[in-house]
Amino acid sequence: MPRGYRDLVTPDGPGARFPTRRQAARLADGREIIYFDREPAPSRDAADRRELTARAEAAEVRFDRLLGEPVAIAAHRQDRTHLPPTDQCPLCPTRPGRPTEVPAEDYQVVVLENRFPTFTERAPAGIGRCEVVCFSSDHEDSFVSLTPSRARLVVDVWADRTRELARLPGVRWVFPFENRGAEIGVTLAHPHGQIYAYPYLPPVPARMLEQVRRHRRATGGDLFAEVLDGERAGPRVVAAGEHWTAFVPEAARWPVEVHLYPHRRVPDIPSLTDAERDGFVAVYLDVLARLDALHHDPLPYVAAWQQAPVRAGRAAWHLHLRVLSIRRAPGKLKHLAGSELGAGAFLGDLRPEDVAARLRGLAGRRG
Repeated sequence: MPRGYRDLVTPDGPGARFPTRRQAARLADGREIIYFDREPAPSRDAADRRELTARAEAAEVRFDRLLGEPVAIAAHRQDRTHLPPTDQCPLCPTRPGRPTEVPAEDYQVVVLENRFPTFTERAPAGIGRCEVVCFSSDHEDSFVSLTPSRARLVVDVWADRTRELARLPGVRWVFPFENRGAEIGVTLAHPHGQIYAYPYLPPVPARMLEQVRRHRRATGGDLFAEVLDGERAGPRVVAAGEHWTAFVPEAARWPVEVHLYPHRRVPDIPSLTDAERDGFVAVYLDVLARLDALHHDPLPYVAAWQQAPVRAGRAAWHLHLRVLSIRRAPGKLKHLAGSELGAGAFLGDLRPEDVAARLRGLAGRRG
């Protein structure tokens, strides 16, 4: 049964400008589920009445000694749910005669432990955690269709989960992300994202941190600040507000790639103020609307938060979000070629300046 509500911690204290309630419960197999609601919070006492067996599988983490990178082997995930029909979606609310992963009849935003996790606290290896974040109970929604208030609630949920997951023993990096669209590999169409709490620092943030440190040793400068200042003054800005700028990076690897940076250096989402969280929502919803207008069709994308490592390197980090898409033209996808798969040498399909100009010329979302 759900436990009692408690206030969500916000940047300016519990319940500051945006009263949000957090209610935790357990699913039938022991996994945690957490409901997040704006006031007034509903009365909720739904219990998971399914017969589920507790699972303890997790990835085996191996190490590629030649590349110096960890690799997680997660063979147990072959059994995960794959593109079910809408009336069998496991992330929709429970209905009479159709129990789902969410026992309640409705919800605003809900977080639950992944049923097929790569990392889990309950396994002897692959220690960490994998969570699913459902943005809406409406199966037909997407992030771009959320109201600013609901999108802001999602940001607060990301902050709450980042804070909580970073406290787990052995976790080194917390990674909120969204995969959107079948072309990008989504296996559940319901509007949702995920959060991985890694027991190691993955290659992308590890390389960025090393580059930032190397730049400081060589020049004394701040690489993140130099990149952001250069992009804000250059031709690749897509949208901007008082607290955030969205731009196509100079060396974009993907046909469509937009980075969103807060103007103030912060290490992670919990460090954002109320005003900065509001500002992110405005700029992000604007950017997503432009992306969907680019090819007159919902754009498949990965939206990947780049937060500071849990421990080392936090002072050098600058939080940002990277949104990328493999669609290079209507009906055409970028498939990694031999140079990219075999040598790791990316070949850009489009000039970043041209992509930025096209996105600027499209109608974004206002208000």
